[in-house]
Amino acid sequence: MAPFRQTFGETAVLISSAWAQAAGAPAGGGGGFESMILIVLMFGVLYFLMIRPQMKRAKEHKTMIEALQKGDEVVAAGGVLGRISKLNENYVTLEVSDKVEIQIQRPSVQLVLPKGTLKNIQ
Repeated sequence: MAPFRQTFGETAVLISSAWAQAAGAPAGGGGGFESMILIVLMFGVLYFLMIRPQMKRAKEHKTMIEALQKGDEVVAAGGVLGRISKLNENYVTLEVSDKVEIQIQRPSVQLVLPKGTLKNIQ
């Protein structure tokens, strides 16, 4: 076989055809099976370290949102603390102070506090 000729500036470099072919895939054409196993293994690690815990947190949050009741003390998004005075299918009315109520979306409730927490804070 004729050598591969490549020019860098004014200097010509001769590379034998065996070295030129070895730069790409393995010479035997194998390695496809090993690559597939590596990709599947990487996806498995990604699933168990990132996707599965996120799905578990989302499920726990959904369960908490569905279990909200009138009188629960909660922390809403942004750190707003209040007691639930009214519940709707999509909205929650929080009493944040005496005779001061705000309406928020139900999913923005971040945390349900133990009873009596708001009295200890104020």
